Amino acid sequence: MLGNPDPGIVKSMMSYLTHRGPDGTGVWSDEEVALGHNRLAIVDLAGGSQPLISDDGVILIANGEIYNHKAIKSKTQYNYKTSSDSEAIIALYNQHKITNGSLDAGGQSTWISKLDGMFAFAIWDPANKILTLARDAMGIKPLSRTIIDESMLFSSEYKAFRAHESHIPKLDRVALAARIAWEYPLDSTTLLEGVTQVRPGSVEVWSLDEFGKATLQSSSRFEQQIVQPAQSWDPDLQAQELLESFTYSVEQRLMADVPVGIVLSGGLDSSLVAAVSHDAANRAGQPVPECWTVAESEENPDWKAAEIVASSLDLKHHQHILAEDDFDNRLPDLVWHGEDLDTTVMFFQPLFEKMSQHVTVGLCGQGADELHAGYPRYRDVKSHSNLVNSRLESMSAPEAKQVREGSIIGDDKWYKSKHSGEENCSDLRTMLEFELEHGQLSNFQLRLVDRHSMAHSLEVRVPFLGKNHRSLSSRLPMEWRLPSDTMYEKKALRAAADLTRLPDEIVRRPKLPAGRATSPSLLAGILDQLDQFKPAILEKYSDFSGGLKGQDDVVIGLGLFDAIHLNKRGASSPSKSAFDLLSEVFAL
Repeated sequence: MLGNPDPGIVKSMMSYLTHRGPDGTGVWSDEEVALGHNRLAIVDLAGGSQPLISDDGVILIANGEIYNHKAIKSKTQYNYKTSSDSEAIIALYNQHKITNGSLDAGGQSTWISKLDGMFAFAIWDPANKILTLARDAMGIKPLSRTIIDESMLFSSEYKAFRAHESHIPKLDRVALAARIAWEYPLDSTTLLEGVTQVRPGSVEVWSLDEFGKATLQSSSRFEQQIVQPAQSWDPDLQAQELLESFTYSVEQRLMADVPVGIVLSGGLDSSLVAAVSHDAANRAGQPVPECWTVAESEENPDWKAAEIVASSLDLKHHQHILAEDDFDNRLPDLVWHGEDLDTTVMFFQPLFEKMSQHVTVGLCGQGADELHAGYPRYRDVKSHSNLVNSRLESMSAPEAKQVREGSIIGDDKWYKSKHSGEENCSDLRTMLEFELEHGQLSNFQLRLVDRHSMAHSLEVRVPFLGKNHRSLSSRLPMEWRLPSDTMYEKKALRAAADLTRLPDEIVRRPKLPAGRATSPSLLAGILDQLDQFKPAILEKYSDFSGGLKGQDDVVIGLGLFDAIHLNKRGASSPSKSAFDLLSEVFAL
């Protein structure tokens, strides 16, 4: 909390996020800022408590992992007090301050770009009276902020802002129109008005003005995602290099002083994590991770595929059949933790809960589809463009017109003025770059994994987004991502997978939608039970209803978001059923 800091409010904010860090808490404050940290102990279990304080009084709180922290420490003159990876951040900051002097956002981009990992952090420099906020290049770790009165509050999850009595959650209607049209939140928006995100790959410098109000002084990007396809790609020469880049990513992400596991769905991406795990663990000097799978029955295709993978690779495999009432009990919790309109990924909650009983870190396959063009919509970008536009045109809300025609320019939570289909889906390269930069990955896939794993104090890492692998992937020709001569997407990645011990039936397995594929009957069942609330939800949001056609799961998600985050202010994890919560707001 920068500006009029109240340590009591910060402690209350922390109470909303105990699930993210049950292993220790720390609070530090002065007359300008109050900082709080909930710790999930993964590296240096005994000595890595935060906030971290340097000899000259600089304060750090950080979330995430710095995989190259040992290399940074070996090259940095600093009085290290712990073996934690986070201390490499404050060491680089201090070195930059001594050697470069420039502490505006542009100047700090140089040292932050040296960090290889997933992170969101805040550094308070009391001598210079500046607060630095930064978020990793892909937005793996979250960082939201809001202005309340004269203060700037920031947090990993925006539900923590409820701790301030002046924060009254209100729906951001422009963000909602974009969310309905694109199926994920865009840019730095959240669904709450006045609550925004630090942009992935960005650094911000804040200070107090002459009246004591928190003010953004400067911001800069230290990395952006650019798709730069090469003219050619030779699998005989380059498939091994692509595989090696991925194996190295998995090796890096085994860095932990706690047990690590693998989220195994049976799809190509998670199977590839499993396929290189023996080699990666041997290089890292770590135990080979065990695997976890959930599904609604033993006849489920994901269940069967995961069994084949674990058996073929000689990996210990934990399996769990979802109970019939799992989704009914967990749906409100999913919406509270997820902070969005999601309903189709309900299997995440029981999966991550089961994993967290044995491990503290998980590895998953998220990110591969965005890098390697794995989603079905990429086959016909024209149709997807038309779908987005038709949704925007079908909504009578004036905010939908703003999204399409670009009249929201000047608002810094939007990265560009126009978010129409034709503007951003003119060809496959443009669409891939748009989704990497504008929210499909950071605001949807990575948010889902972060919120629902951390809901159970489990940190999930994403090896497909390692620096080396995404650099090589960005240069793949489009024909090696989505070839026109075969039904299989991710052609180059499958060529790399051919070099592993994965069976051909897994390497050639077609892409399936994760949530619906894992638990189709259970998902359909809970949505059918709640279908009776759709007319009332659509009536309340009548000016958005045209864009919601064909998105029944989103309609129910919107109703629950209203009931949990707006009606009840997100004040606590819901104890009532989805039926009872919807009944309170949308009387039948």
